[in-house]
Amino acid sequence: MAVPTYDKFIEPILRFLAGKPEGIPARDAHEAAADALNLDDNQRAEVIASGQLVYKNRAGWAHDRLKRAGLSQSLSRGKWCLTPDGVKWVQAHPQPLVEEEVNHLAFDFMNVKLKQQPDAVDLDPRPAAPNQEELAKSSPDDRLDQALKELRDAVADELLENLLQVSPARFEVIVLDVLHRLGYGSIDGIISLDKLGLEKVYVQAKRWQNTVGRPELQAFYGALAGQKAKRGVFITTSGFTSQARDFAHSVEGMVLVDGERLVHLMIENEVGVSSRLVKVPKLDMDYFE
Repeated sequence: MAVPTYDKFIEPILRFLAGKPEGIPARDAHEAAADALNLDDNQRAEVIASGQLVYKNRAGWAHDRLKRAGLSQSLSRGKWCLTPDGVKWVQAHPQPLVEEEVNHLAFDFMNVKLKQQPDAVDLDPRPAAPNQEELAKSSPDDRLDQALKELRDAVADELLENLLQVSPARFEVIVLDVLHRLGYGSIDGIISLDKLGLEKVYVQAKRWQNTVGRPELQAFYGALAGQKAKRGVFITTSGFTSQARDFAHSVEGMVLVDGERLVHLMIENEVGVSSRLVKVPKLDMDYFE
């Protein structure tokens, strides 16, 4: 038998986490779900193209849906725990979930954006996820595009989650790596140089707990002159208020990088992520002419 689809992992993980209020390593949740689903040794040995075990991959996607539904969270890297809303939800649903309830958790929150900061501003909300009827009517190419987008968004959320958990020193190293991939040759503290060393770029990178406002950017802009830099890059794991963005647009040489943009730069430049080649066959009509 094939390993059950990820939606079948949702309830086992939900119930298991309900009994672990202090949180539990993800690997323990993987095994608990596999036990609850009575997976045999052959099923537990199946792997996907990347080499990851299928049941762990599907348990991970099940937890992703629970997080997007606001029922679970990652306390730290690889440690899962229900949210207060998740605890209440489990208490309100003591009986085994019916198919409609499972589908609600599996599909209705697919494109809900994870909130990493309490005051973060969602400037680019994701479109609603297609329903099952729309997916059935879409072409394989459309479904592939949707799957790739979903994978990219999920990795972006996980990257931001991890950025918020690393030490400040490690965060600066990660930002430095991104800057190097973007073409900057060196960095000294928060001052980076272009490859030829002709122009200084003043870089400030901080893991802010709240959205960055206009006063912080005004202070940053004032510091550019002291550093004899014509351009400045302000990087944060949170977001920027509309007043802050208006100020940045009103002056020259200031670039804002919020958490979402930072993780997508990491993905594009393969900083902290890896990619795999997927071969999609396409008929070569010229071959037959």
